[in-house]
Amino acid sequence: MQAITAESIEKKRRSRSILVMSILAVLIFTTFIISMNTGVIKLTPKDLFMTMFGQGTDRQELVLFQFRLPRIVISMLIGAGLALSGCIMQGITRNALADPGLLGINAGAGLVVMLYVSYFPTTANVPVFFLPMLAFGGAALTAFLIYVLAYKKHEGIMPTRLILTGVAVAAGISAAMIVLTLRLNPEKYQMVATWLAGSIWGTNWKFVMALLPWLLFLIPYVMTKAQTMNVLNLSDATARGLGAHVSREQLKLLAAGVALAASCVAVSGGIGFVGLIGPHLAKRLVGPKHQGLLPASALVGALLVLTADTIGRWVIQPSEIPTGIVTAVIGAPYFLYLMTRTRG
Repeated sequence: MQAITAESIEKKRRSRSILVMSILAVLIFTTFIISMNTGVIKLTPKDLFMTMFGQGTDRQELVLFQFRLPRIVISMLIGAGLALSGCIMQGITRNALADPGLLGINAGAGLVVMLYVSYFPTTANVPVFFLPMLAFGGAALTAFLIYVLAYKKHEGIMPTRLILTGVAVAAGISAAMIVLTLRLNPEKYQMVATWLAGSIWGTNWKFVMALLPWLLFLIPYVMTKAQTMNVLNLSDATARGLGAHVSREQLKLLAAGVALAASCVAVSGGIGFVGLIGPHLAKRLVGPKHQGLLPASALVGALLVLTADTIGRWVIQPSEIPTGIVTAVIGAPYFLYLMTRTRG
């Protein structure tokens, strides 16, 4: 009877996960269609349909295929990558507040990208395929620095200390970035200022192709580690008792989480709170098991960033609000709410 009950509960959980992810996929598709028609130049549903099948005007094809579609695709990829990164970090640290933005990972990646872009002869010729690798280097160094500063002998890493260390390191890096902007010429200053605000500045197909290989490799790898992450959520002693190589698996997953965040930051700028909100909302919808939590987090993150970018382009047309500001408006109150409910 107990086995039957456990089996029925697991079957019900899987059915719920499938239903939730199906609804999220429908919401993403709906927002995708709305986003294609959001902007100064309006495209009716008929115009969209005609243009998608090669029957639109040259102007409509330019707007849709060269401006809007790359930005929409990048928004979804960034949202999925950042949310998965946050899910990984929350899982391996057992810290509900862990997030690549709050921990300073995004800032570290951004600093290296900004240094490279600032001192490159012209922003027009920046090799975009090189940017994710630079961002990963900066993010990895930042993660190592935070780990060293947060670690205490005989105590390890406490959740609150980790968060406070990450916030302090992120603040220091952000201050350094602002000082560096004072040396820039107007063209590069505008680009860096856009990045700091969290605007999706890589809005052509080259940036999509620069980001896509990272996600195509990292996302399937992370999905295969779902059961390992379930075990790591237990205490270290219990995880070792179940046969897990805790330190080795944590290091692998941390590297994957840092790489996901860094590659996304390289083309999106400082978009924060997605890695915090996405996993929390997904956990409320599908539960804590990572077999459902990881894909649900990716879908929630994609929907969140796509919605934020669409709102940012719609609210004050013909100008736009950077996506990072929209996500911050949503994420900051949620972060304060979590702070009041989290101990450690």
